[in-house]
Amino acid sequence: MFGSATANPPAQRDLPSSDSDSPTPDAQPPYLLEISHISKGFPGVIALNDVQLRVRPGSVLALMGENGAGKSTLMKIIAGIYQPDSGEIRLRGKPIRFETPLSALQAGIAMIHQELNLMPFMSIAENIWIGREQLNGLHMVDHREMHRCTAELLERLRIRLDPEDLVGNLSIAERQMVEIAKAVSYNSDVLIMDEPTSAITETEVAHLFSIINDLRAQGKGIIYITHKMNEVFEIADEVAVFRDGAYIGLQRAESMDGDSLITMMVGRELTQLFPEREKPPGEVLLSVSNLCLNGIFKDVSFDLRAGEILGIAGLMGAGRTNVAETLFGITPSDSGEVRFDGTTVHIADPHQAIELGFALLTEDRKLTGLFPCLSVMENMEMAVLANYAGNGFVQQKA
Repeated sequence: MFGSATANPPAQRDLPSSDSDSPTPDAQPPYLLEISHISKGFPGVIALNDVQLRVRPGSVLALMGENGAGKSTLMKIIAGIYQPDSGEIRLRGKPIRFETPLSALQAGIAMIHQELNLMPFMSIAENIWIGREQLNGLHMVDHREMHRCTAELLERLRIRLDPEDLVGNLSIAERQMVEIAKAVSYNSDVLIMDEPTSAITETEVAHLFSIINDLRAQGKGIIYITHKMNEVFEIADEVAVFRDGAYIGLQRAESMDGDSLITMMVGRELTQLFPEREKPPGEVLLSVSNLCLNGIFKDVSFDLRAGEILGIAGLMGAGRTNVAETLFGITPSDSGEVRFDGTTVHIADPHQAIELGFALLTEDRKLTGLFPCLSVMENMEMAVLANYAGNGFVQQKA
């Protein structure tokens, strides 16, 4: 039979203090996972330097730090993707070393990556049980049993999806839920969630948090990596901060506020985030009036001046990305006017936008921004390939 998540004793929001952390001889260890003196280096850089971390059962530990602080490296060590240069990992009080991600999974540690690892042309059930398929008496895959177990798992997590749906037809949020269901199917005691809300709506975040609360109530330990402070104070019991590959400290979330957390992350007080400009912005460079794309957005108007940064805010699905793609010619507008440097322009395709001097950093760098199979140089040439081409050939030496 497939693994299922068994409920452990209910979680306590008021966690025991450090004074009660020494277990009695027959008691369970106070931590599900303990990281001690872990160090990891790569050529030319020390990614982790003598760090520590502790995860309690029935709790959510938020892991905070700027980019490059070492969070992802440590999580990959815990998940068996990287091997530490030194240090010790204890799981349920016993020393352990994970040589592969599979060994970590089998021990009860599952990681839900920011870049989801699902097969788009397989069903939800096939994705969840891949490599662990139930076989019938003829030693063939028992799809009916897989469907039944998947339906039970999704119902327990209150995820309203059909086990036979193709993953490629699901939204990003739905795929995130499938990843969570897959992690839970291993009966994991420790779940690592890396930026799980980076591409989902507020409603979907609320659903995710309800699932996390259920897992916490089952005694699971959850490591939650995020850059969103409001989420930290809403869902986390404790907060651990990393900076420049070093462990800075751990505090209860209820004892912190945004300012104190930022100070721990950057190592100083940020009293002046936005200094006054030395000179005011220049003339209007880009003027957009009543821009419309039927069914997506309407009557978008703004002016962008030289030397100015214009932010476009809104919830997922509000049309922010669509406005950027329309200005870049990916999806030409149905109505409205765009003036660039005082002249009305009609941008019909990205090639024309590039010639005008526009550039677009896409929302999904991996899918629509880069060619992973090409070199850095070849990727950089793509937008200006005409400058290096002649007679149908690319001049590599140029």
